[in-house]
Amino acid sequence: MKFSNKILSQTLVQLCLDKGIDHIVISPGSRNAPLTIGFGEHADFKCFSIVDERCAAFFALGIAQQLQKPVGVVCTSGSALLNYYPAVAEAFYSDIPLVVISADRPKNFIDIGDGQTIRQENVFENHILYSANCNEGEDFQVKNETEINIALNTAIELSGPVHINIPFNEPLYHTTENQLVWPQNVVPRMNFETLEDDLKPFISQWNNSKRKLILVGVLPPNSVEQRFVEQLAKDESVLVLTETTSNLHSINFISAIDQLVAPFTDVDFSKLQPDILLTFGGMVVSKKIKAFLRSFPPKEHWHVDSKKAYDTFFVLKHHFKTSINSFFTEFLPKITPVQTDYRNQWLTIKHYRLQRHGTYQSEIPYSDFMVFSEIFKQLPQNVQLQLSNSATIRYAQLFDINDSAEVFCNRGTSGIDGSTSTAVGAAYASRLPTVFLTGDLSFFYDSNALWNNYIPENFKIVVVNNGGGGIFRILPGEKDTKLFDTFFETKHNLSSKQLSEMYSFKYEAIFKKEDLAEKVSDFFSKNDGPALLEIFTPSTVNDKVLLDYFKFIL
Repeated sequence: MKFSNKILSQTLVQLCLDKGIDHIVISPGSRNAPLTIGFGEHADFKCFSIVDERCAAFFALGIAQQLQKPVGVVCTSGSALLNYYPAVAEAFYSDIPLVVISADRPKNFIDIGDGQTIRQENVFENHILYSANCNEGEDFQVKNETEINIALNTAIELSGPVHINIPFNEPLYHTTENQLVWPQNVVPRMNFETLEDDLKPFISQWNNSKRKLILVGVLPPNSVEQRFVEQLAKDESVLVLTETTSNLHSINFISAIDQLVAPFTDVDFSKLQPDILLTFGGMVVSKKIKAFLRSFPPKEHWHVDSKKAYDTFFVLKHHFKTSINSFFTEFLPKITPVQTDYRNQWLTIKHYRLQRHGTYQSEIPYSDFMVFSEIFKQLPQNVQLQLSNSATIRYAQLFDINDSAEVFCNRGTSGIDGSTSTAVGAAYASRLPTVFLTGDLSFFYDSNALWNNYIPENFKIVVVNNGGGGIFRILPGEKDTKLFDTFFETKHNLSSKQLSEMYSFKYEAIFKKEDLAEKVSDFFSKNDGPALLEIFTPSTVNDKVLLDYFKFIL
């Protein structure tokens, strides 16, 4: 086996191997040659070559999302590193372990006019858990080992992005048959979660409250033990609100939050206003529930998370620093169910809304709403569903999605920039067939994601193409102006057909209502290689159909 003759390369490669970080996404370059040789020549690493660094980082993020362990991304020096930043920020806010490894010029080459050279040290400082800045030379070996160990352990223990910046002098391509270093593998501390809070005062408040609201954000599938789900579903004083990305299901939970609260008056909101709000999980999609809880705040807001607590509603009173299962293990056996109609009155409204929802669907014209309804109705069982941001995730909040689907979306920063690349990485790492549902702007923005040799045969993309940023038509503002068309909606006449052909995706298109049900069914039933279905909708009716929906279901 060949090794790079660079001590720093061997140190990093060996430490990654010792800690089980064995998936490495590499973008081409010269300065990172010692790293490429180190990882690529070692049979115990699974290495991927992705040219576009932004796509590479999101591809790695998708793998890490599924494996729930750190994945490395390796790039050369200069602006290549900056292209990782969107994925780094997403990993930071979504708690996904990403190990950014950048090659660099030696310090004496920075800011002297040398090519492909920028200030790389601490470049992600506002959105990184740890930055390890190494130095080449035997005098720095102990310090380098320590810094790399701390960075890798941080990614593992705190589940988030870290940055390791490694300068290399030339020559860069020399190899050796010998391992030159045996770095000390500083083992991560074992994180045995314990609940250190005295629960008595919280249990007392809970047992004396008739209106408890639980709001669940982004969660990986199977995050909450089923026994806890069942206990919460039986408590009449607890209303549980989930989202598509919560991956948490019960007939007594309300998943379509906007469907419930959008038509509410202030009187309705005052009735829903909880005494206690308990939150867990990641970011919440619904703007309407955020506005409600800020205008009608609970007396108590508690958040459960082993790492952090956001004061989203400006009334956070307590942060339980533990996992949700650890919290429920200690908390739920001590609570006493309270008889109240708090939950049931909202479940009654939920059922009424669903009836109106069904009636509305049968009356609307061909539109985004109809298309999303048909897609979710025909979505196969036991798939991974990756959703892009903007309109796609918001439409997904309004429809029933079968409980067997595992749902993911980049909600850390809610950007459209890397949704496709993330979906490809997740599809590669998942045991399930993957469906990626996206809008046209998000898809075209990240079209380099398909420049990828690791797309599995059971990967499907559905592009809802309404000719621009349709979500901006839903927002307040003057829509019939040249400024709106050009700079907000960004109208276009692009099709995914040529991209599909270039990247060997089987392509189908839908242009009208009459073909929708049959072609969606046919698309999901075939499994003969990566495929893309593009559904064209009229941009000028979508906003009216959606806005009228919230009036109709009242």
